[in-house]
Amino acid sequence: MRITLGVTLAAFLALSSAAVADTIRPADPPRTDVSWSFQDTVFGHYDRAQLQRGFQVYKEVCSACHSLNRIQFHNLDEAGGPGFTEDQAKAIAAGYKIPDEPNDTNRGQLFDSSGNRVTRAGTLADHFPAPFANEFAARAANNGALPPDLSLIVKARAGGPNYVFSILTGFAKAPPNFKVLPNKYFNKYFDGGNISMPPPLTDGSVTFSDGSSNKIEDEAKDVVAFLQWASEPKMEQRKEMGLGVIIFLLVLSGLLYLSYRKIWHDKH
Repeated sequence: MRITLGVTLAAFLALSSAAVADTIRPADPPRTDVSWSFQDTVFGHYDRAQLQRGFQVYKEVCSACHSLNRIQFHNLDEAGGPGFTEDQAKAIAAGYKIPDEPNDTNRGQLFDSSGNRVTRAGTLADHFPAPFANEFAARAANNGALPPDLSLIVKARAGGPNYVFSILTGFAKAPPNFKVLPNKYFNKYFDGGNISMPPPLTDGSVTFSDGSSNKIEDEAKDVVAFLQWASEPKMEQRKEMGLGVIIFLLVLSGLLYLSYRKIWHDKH
């Protein structure tokens, strides 16, 4: 009787351990088979057409849940940005509704007769508005999960662009014996396997005006490039300055060497 009870208990513990192990499945390493124009140490640069496509993916897909609160509309037409003209950036800004502040126009009335917050069209000086009024509203709309802000997401995750790209393309059917928790989705690149975000991209979910491919991986690559720019908008200027400093130091080293030879060439 004791032997049977012991065997039963051991089997139960083994099955429980297996279930727990499956539920907290270790993440696959991020993909490294993707090339990025901005990853070259010295000559890395942003592809303007790709940044504009990535912005379109963010606007049409990601912005429904994720904020971009460190970016202002005027960043879109700055040097080193996605390459929009000032008029284009103004049009993009005007398409957003920004909560209004007390002023002479609204006479301090921040809510209309229906109780809704008074808004105005965005301007270049505004930041991208958040999709939810506050954290509680965001969690209520996402089964308790809080969608992260994407302004620094590429810099904030180990693996950088490769990790974010992997997450966007890593949704799949769960393996056998793996339990997908309620209101979760299986993603092989997410630690634990269970992720709160549903698959955001589908083939053809965004139509690009330049006719570029809009398969899931293409959309993911474009939006990751845009988020890389959002995380480091001054990257190109930094690399240009670094290259200039290196050239200056090389020229200075050459001049110092020639000066040394000129002064000390006849000294023994």
